[in-house]
Amino acid sequence: MIEYIKYIILGIIQGITEVLPISSSGHLIIFQEIFNIKNNDLTFEIFLHFASLIAIILLVSLFFIIKFTT
Repeated sequence: MIEYIKYIILGIIQGITEVLPISSSGHLIIFQEIFNIKNNDLTFEIFLHFASLIAIILLVSLFFIIKFTT
């Protein structure tokens, strides 16, 4: 169960840092070391990139809502 919480935290970090002009991959490497996660599983990578997709969709949606409602 605790592993899933670590993965969710990494997904949140990936989602937040994906839209910022900083290295999201670098942050993931740092936090994988902090959480002691040694995972080279494809499902894990897909989960993290799915978090990036959600962050980008939310950001673009927010942009369009602000742009077309004002």
